[in-house]
Amino acid sequence: MRGRLVVGLATALGVGVAGLVAANASTTDGVGTSAIGDFDFTRPQVVATGLQTPWGLAFLPDGSALVAERNSARVLQVRPGQPPQQVAQISGVAAGGEAGLLGLAVSPSYGQDGYVYAYFTSSSDNRIVRFRLTAPQTQQPILTGLARATVHDGGRIGFGPDGMLYAGVGDAGQTGSAQDPQSRNGKILRMRPDGSAPPDNPTAGSLVYSLGHRNVQGLAWDAQGRLYASEFGQNSWDEVNQIVPGGNYGWPTVEGRANDPRFRDPIVTWTTAEASPSGAAIAGNRLFVAALRGARLWTVPLNGSGGAGTPVAQLTGAYGRLRTVVYAPDGSLWVTTSNRDGRGTPAADDDRILRFPPVDSTPPPTTAPPTTPPATTPPPTTPPPTGGPATCTVGWQTNQWAAGFTANVTITNRGPAVSSWTLTWAFTGGQQVTNGWNAQLTQSGQNVTARNVNWNGSIATNGTATFGFQANHSGNTPRPAEFRFNGTVCGAG
Repeated sequence: MRGRLVVGLATALGVGVAGLVAANASTTDGVGTSAIGDFDFTRPQVVATGLQTPWGLAFLPDGSALVAERNSARVLQVRPGQPPQQVAQISGVAAGGEAGLLGLAVSPSYGQDGYVYAYFTSSSDNRIVRFRLTAPQTQQPILTGLARATVHDGGRIGFGPDGMLYAGVGDAGQTGSAQDPQSRNGKILRMRPDGSAPPDNPTAGSLVYSLGHRNVQGLAWDAQGRLYASEFGQNSWDEVNQIVPGGNYGWPTVEGRANDPRFRDPIVTWTTAEASPSGAAIAGNRLFVAALRGARLWTVPLNGSGGAGTPVAQLTGAYGRLRTVVYAPDGSLWVTTSNRDGRGTPAADDDRILRFPPVDSTPPPTTAPPTTPPATTPPPTTPPPTGGPATCTVGWQTNQWAAGFTANVTITNRGPAVSSWTLTWAFTGGQQVTNGWNAQLTQSGQNVTARNVNWNGSIATNGTATFGFQANHSGNTPRPAEFRFNGTVCGAG
């Protein structure tokens, strides 16, 4: 047995982390996938510090995230620029070794049912419960009786694009369970949101979706709905597998590639010192895998047939052990450290959640903006001409907190096709843009200008472009009174 733990997402998304990743893996915002997945690893934003072994991570519809602490059994809500807030305490968690509060997932119907799902180790088993943040003390078990141990508990959960809940379940140290179709350990399970078996699972009445796994801790879906899983090996090879219904991935007969027709070979392998792969996430055509013992983030290019190219390591040794990675709704990549799990060397501010922006984001301003607008004519605030409909519309969605907000902006071009664009508006309440993605943003006084980046300048007639940003404010930020797209006043989207 290898003397270390490995975890595998999402969607997220682990959209717990995996489930979230699942939801976000297929999001392209109307642009080619070749640009999505490029992140600036030189500009981390620290979202949270002082966490105790964060494990599951899942986003809520308002853009905030839930994070599970393995040993404390706390669920915290986190937002950039704000301290974490405890929103739930999961009862019955028996932490120790690799066991404890593990994966989180948010219901794809959260707006209607309000459910959050958690995978954890109790004194007798591993189980999945669901609860609502409005009544977190009421926790309903939907799956119980998974064998538990101090190692190989699996724990990643996530909702797939089919609306089903998937769970990576370890072999709990009993290697024979992985090949036993009657056991749910050493498997990837697929279930309805209430824990029952879907009728289209590989075996009628069984939750087993794939078998022959040692310890899956990462689940992620690509834009075509294909499932990928990261898995700890024993002494030689860690893996990424492309998962098919009913597939057998060989453990304990096989570790790594065997070219045995009885089993499916992994699409990626690493030596155990390079990886110990935990959380996984997909952005565009790239799979990201967080490595514990390897203390790095692996970037794996995916091809159109479910295979993979040559992995590239990022962040090697920069932050220590990495547990979870999630592609966030705002287009950034979130990564959690795991240096307080008993196997790392924690820094003073560990454990942390780090946010990495897309490469096309505009850096935060390095100098204070002028106190008065320059001597240029600000965008007018008159209504659109009444002679006909506006030739553009702008959608505006915000997530606000006391000191700031994020905004997602969607431009729809109702006029002739354009090869480049500029969107302008004015803030009248002292708001200041601090970061952005998918556009070049500048601000002078109250006037803000967003320009396309190199890959999203062309917008066809009735086509769209989407970007976002984060800003400071001292109160509520309503929708700006007017937007101008290439000088033309736009209607509301």
